[in-house]
Amino acid sequence: MIPAPRRLAGPRRAAAAPPLALVLAAALLAGCGGGGAGKASQTAARVNKAEITVHQINFVLQQQRGITPEQADAAGAQVLQRLVDQELAVQQAGELRLDRDPRVLQMLEAARREVLARAYAERIGEAATPPTADDVQAYYDANPALFARRRVYSLQELAIEATPEQVQQLRAKVGELRSVDAIVAYLRGASIRFTASQAVRPAEQLPLASVQAFAAMQPGQAVLNATPRGAQLVIVADARDQPVGPEQARPAIEQYLLNQRRRDALTQDLARLRAAAAIEYVGKFADTAPAAAAAPDGTASAAPAPAAAGTLDPSDISKGLGIKR
Repeated sequence: MIPAPRRLAGPRRAAAAPPLALVLAAALLAGCGGGGAGKASQTAARVNKAEITVHQINFVLQQQRGITPEQADAAGAQVLQRLVDQELAVQQAGELRLDRDPRVLQMLEAARREVLARAYAERIGEAATPPTADDVQAYYDANPALFARRRVYSLQELAIEATPEQVQQLRAKVGELRSVDAIVAYLRGASIRFTASQAVRPAEQLPLASVQAFAAMQPGQAVLNATPRGAQLVIVADARDQPVGPEQARPAIEQYLLNQRRRDALTQDLARLRAAAAIEYVGKFADTAPAAAAAPDGTASAAPAPAAAGTLDPSDISKGLGIKR
């Protein structure tokens, strides 16, 4: 049982607010009969012979962000109804013996492996050392395009369907064609299909490997990248300065550096495990097994190589530092 917060005895003092999870648990326990004398019940509902507990509700609520203590009762009631429906479905699945279906067994095993692998990654990440104030300041100083000289870009993007030969021809033309209208006219004249869109993106929402390249670009300049279906053309229509000071950037930098250290710790530990494990690829996979990539320190690396500077991978958009203004 998760106990409700106890009042401190002695002189009146300003107390720190209890964690939200504890407040939610206490509210749910009170709603389940914990307010009277005797031991609070952990059962929130019974569905046939199965029980749904307060801990199950609390676990779901902890995965949801933005719930305030005042919303705990209403949110808990909604979660309970979903858990009741889920339990009814589980019981019916058992009646239909779906837990013996080969496909269901594979899904259950895949889910178990995913949960265990994520738990291992989180455990390894817990050992990462938080960045110091000097680390944060060093990153701030080393990346003026993200902070001190940060810009917000108005971008025009063209997703182009083209052959490799057409992409090469377009690459040669981009330097000559100084406007979107001219590029669009060229594409239409060559019967090249494309779709156009516009976006406003601050520097931190660009791929980090491309921030410096965009910082050097002037309105009207463009970058062209090959894609599996052709090319992506991104044109800087406008760019306005919007710097971010050290204090405003500090929380985002701290989180970014900590996440980076957690990823590095996981990569290194996986490399250690691979080096110590007996891994054998069998059958057709023996011929296609990738060679272990060597990291700069000589260890195997499980991390993908970063994109070359100046590239703009659509899948990387909005994966920046997450600074908000």
